[in-house]
Amino acid sequence: MTSEETRRKAIASAVVKELRARREANGLSMNILAAKAGLSQQTVSYVEREMRNPTLDTLLRISAVLEVDLGEILQAAGRKG
Repeated sequence: MTSEETRRKAIASAVVKELRARREANGLSMNILAAKAGLSQQTVSYVEREMRNPTLDTLLRISAVLEVDLGEILQAAGRKG
């Protein structure tokens, strides 16, 4: 794996972890988040467990429900990665 691939994976992981932390801080279950975002619970589960790479649309849906700025989360993750 190249250093760029490693960096991309680290950023993706940081984004997912932050979204999960925000979901938990808001007291939302995966089922409730999924329903409000128009996603399946399985999709949210796969994303949070890093089993699938979410699409931009999926990330935007999740961040909208959580009322967080996806751009800010991406920038923070990029600084960590």
